[in-house]
Amino acid sequence: MQKIVTSTNLMRFLGVWTAVASLFLFTIAALFMPPNARAVIFMATGLVLIWVLLGGLLMWRWREPIRAFVQRLTLPWPMTFVLFCTLLALLEEAVTVTMTNLAPLFGVPLGAAYITASTNYLDVVLWHSVVVFVPMFIGWAIVLSYWQVSANAVFLAFGFTGFLLEAVYGGSLNLLQLGFWIFVYGLMVYLPAYCLPVRERAKPPKAWHYAVMVLGPVLLAIPVALVISTVHPTPIHFAPITD
Repeated sequence: MQKIVTSTNLMRFLGVWTAVASLFLFTIAALFMPPNARAVIFMATGLVLIWVLLGGLLMWRWREPIRAFVQRLTLPWPMTFVLFCTLLALLEEAVTVTMTNLAPLFGVPLGAAYITASTNYLDVVLWHSVVVFVPMFIGWAIVLSYWQVSANAVFLAFGFTGFLLEAVYGGSLNLLQLGFWIFVYGLMVYLPAYCLPVRERAKPPKAWHYAVMVLGPVLLAIPVALVISTVHPTPIHFAPITD
């Protein structure tokens, strides 16, 4: 009997969830929220449209030619995987920083509303985000060398890791944003995982291994985050968002 709950069906459910939640929040923001809060929702909506919808569709459409190209590269696959994930993370942050810099387009002064720690792209990726993601990508390369995990499962696991990180960073567990964060983070690793070559030594994971996949990368990122917070102690370069 075919299982109803599969990774593909779960991804479809989360996609619908993200679309409905984004539309709901966009409508509420447009009609009722004060200017700064409304601008943040508009920025997040821009991220959904550009990174999640457009970026996700492009990755899906061109996944086979991209896999053929990646598998022709002569670099060891773990290195290729980490570099590919890092490239996609850099692209995602290019979108978020652009949204933050478009604050005047959304009706508020620059810095009054934001979805990144700075308007400076290099500051964001080197001191706040991608620099911390890299050890997590390395962790996933290690995981994938031992366990045979589908690209869909990698997408979901890392997406849930991202949701937990954002919940800790934001100080609240907002389930309405679950699909949003899973897609934002999951798309950083989906295509690199899809492009992996056959790994004969990798074994099917057991159920408890998925907890390792979700939490393990965070443990690898903590030392880097501690160093970054010491060298660059400014978490956000803006004042708190007010009405």
